[in-house]
Amino acid sequence: MSIQFSDLGINEQIQQSLDDLQISVPTEIQEKTIPVVLNQKEDVVVLAKTGTGKTAAFGLPLLQLIDVEDTNIQTLILAPTRELAQQIHTNLVSFAIDSPKIAIELLCGGIPIKPQIECLKTTTHLIVATPGRLVDLIKRDAIDIKNLKYLVLDEADEMVSALKEEVDSIIKDIPKSRRTLLFTATMSGAIKQLVQNYMSKHVVHMEADMATLGHQGIDHQYVVVEPIEKLEVLLHFLNSKEGERGIIFCKTKAAVNKLAKNLAINKFSSGAIHGSLSQGIRDRIMGQFREGYIDILVATDLAARGIDVKEISYVVNYHLPDTFDTYVHRSGRTARAGAKGLSLTILQKEEVKDIANFENELGITFKKFIKADAQSIEVNNGLLWARKIFKTKPNRDVSEDYKAKIKTIFHHLTKEELVDKIFANYLTQSNTAKLKNEESKKTLK
Repeated sequence: MSIQFSDLGINEQIQQSLDDLQISVPTEIQEKTIPVVLNQKEDVVVLAKTGTGKTAAFGLPLLQLIDVEDTNIQTLILAPTRELAQQIHTNLVSFAIDSPKIAIELLCGGIPIKPQIECLKTTTHLIVATPGRLVDLIKRDAIDIKNLKYLVLDEADEMVSALKEEVDSIIKDIPKSRRTLLFTATMSGAIKQLVQNYMSKHVVHMEADMATLGHQGIDHQYVVVEPIEKLEVLLHFLNSKEGERGIIFCKTKAAVNKLAKNLAINKFSSGAIHGSLSQGIRDRIMGQFREGYIDILVATDLAARGIDVKEISYVVNYHLPDTFDTYVHRSGRTARAGAKGLSLTILQKEEVKDIANFENELGITFKKFIKADAQSIEVNNGLLWARKIFKTKPNRDVSEDYKAKIKTIFHHLTKEELVDKIFANYLTQSNTAKLKNEESKKTLK
């Protein structure tokens, strides 16, 4: 018989909430972490990949450890992005639905600060926050975390690189006697330094679901392209994945915007998120992606943290990531909750040598993805052209007289004849453009 949450020490109220959520069997990370958090006093470092149930692993025991008679903030959970903080907050609220006396608040940027300040004037037991907004509230004397008992650093590897200054500032403002729980997908030098600097000498280290750091269930592949054909190869790949959902990662906001524009021109069901977009726009696009209204999300690394969508079948690294940690987090967006997934990296020739380093460091194997040949690309471009025509909305500003004259020219053609002529026109234009490109190449040589 499998282990139940009751076997791990979870109380009846929280068990009832889990039953309502149809969560019955703990994951490996939950089995290992929950009893330690509930029954021991040491700080905890957990190495676990994304999509393994980390939020419940720390959330369930910490909810149970809250003293509802104590009006102080007892638990602080820090997350690197608004999206991840919102996701954690939503999960914790659902876990505590049958424990109504527990007060949980979300503090993150991108939304007005005044309502958050007002919420903090009432009893609050647990805070989920992004570092930037929390530092702002501390500076305004709007929050008191001097009596904190528990600190959680989720996706700590991201925070120590992008948000180190804010995290350092927060940790200096909380009691040294607090208990710290650190969760990370990679054990980088910066993480080891943080553990050494801010956690107790006696730390419980745990690993879960780390058979390979590159994630079980993920098919790691790479394709080598010339710069001029990069977009066409991607479009061919995306057309082959029609109806499936995926995320394309770019290094910069400008690259995200440019690629998203190209996908929109080619009528792909897509959206883009990066740090410069307003919270309202990010929430709207993320909602559309989660609910299946768009199939493709183009994103920067930090903006994509907190995306927990089980049906993501592929991830595309449009640019090779700078670090091994980043690759782990990118590829971890697919193959969640036991599913299978593909992580495809698009490379230029000079980058192929770097693949061996990723394999050695992460203990994974990349297979070479055979890119589409010139004929397949040409056929795909024709299909994209046809789809653009199909999805083009009629121009209502054109006069009826003008439209009537155009229709008169075509009125004697059957549908098949009209399609044949339009397609022949497309092929002529396509061949002309191809000849011009070849002439340009010869001139450059």
